[in-house]
Amino acid sequence: MLRILSFTLFFITSLYAQKVLYVNYDTTPKRVIQGEIFQITLKTVPTIKDFDNITYTFSNHPGIKILDDAPQREIKGNFYYDSFHMLATSRYAKLPDVEAKLIASQEYNSTKIPGEKLNVIKLNPKRNFSNIIADSVELQEYKTTAYDTEHNIVIFILKASNANLKAMHFKNIYKEGIESVNDSYDEAKITYYVVIDKRLESFTFSYFNLLKNNYETISIPIIVDDDSVTTQSDLKPRDQSHDTLKMYIALGIALFGFLFIILRQKYIYLVLIILPLAYVLYLNMPQKEICIKAGSNIYILPVNNGTVFETTKSKQFLFKEGSVKNFTKVKLHNEKIGWVKNEDTCTY
Repeated sequence: MLRILSFTLFFITSLYAQKVLYVNYDTTPKRVIQGEIFQITLKTVPTIKDFDNITYTFSNHPGIKILDDAPQREIKGNFYYDSFHMLATSRYAKLPDVEAKLIASQEYNSTKIPGEKLNVIKLNPKRNFSNIIADSVELQEYKTTAYDTEHNIVIFILKASNANLKAMHFKNIYKEGIESVNDSYDEAKITYYVVIDKRLESFTFSYFNLLKNNYETISIPIIVDDDSVTTQSDLKPRDQSHDTLKMYIALGIALFGFLFIILRQKYIYLVLIILPLAYVLYLNMPQKEICIKAGSNIYILPVNNGTVFETTKSKQFLFKEGSVKNFTKVKLHNEKIGWVKNEDTCTY
């Protein structure tokens, strides 16, 4: 009996002697919102000094997405405080089971701890909610241009802190999408577009502010920009809806100038004939057609890796509406305006 007891004590002592790493959850949130990015901190104590690193393996974490490959580490004496950012993706979520291991010249046993269930709440927002939960969101730039006869396209840039901007989404929008995103959760930045009804005078949406614990509203005034081509947009074709009226006015001015020449015998009034007639010729000039290769992507904006809203199934001849570096603006057969890369144009 004594021999069995001695063996048991030796076995238990051996197990503890091999344990060179102690770990536990130091800080965890009391509650999180579904869609929120939050931070947890592990407190780890190694019992030996000769090691290279401490690594962690996470498992069994339903409803949680791990955002960091490596921790943000703070060392206080013998204690290692390792923080990770995580995203709550569903109503039911559980913190990960953690396996901590020392990386050293000698092989040591790892240490495992279980994760607890998280208290996750789900928002019940209004219809204009952007699906963004953040510490702060700032509207940096915006631009509105015509998209087609019934819609405008609004392009805007947002800067956010502690936010998953890739989750941005709006209800009852004709078309929307991401043009570019820097998804660093500390300071994220996104360029986004929405295609909205032309009758709207502003585009207003909300996000949930974690620091204020309420909804904040951002409003973008709709001021249609008719300027020349810029690096980001100018999707508006030349407005030809009043060309016939303009031609009649120009011809009227030319006729008026002709009568002045006859009555006054002063040829300086030729300018009243030449300029209006030149304008009439300009209005009647046919738009230039360009050849587009089969399988070419038509982009909403003239930016690389932009959003494709149509792909040509065969070679097409489309009206050229303008150009920027490496892109040509074209009017499609359905009257929509898009951009095609110059490399996708072809000879007749």
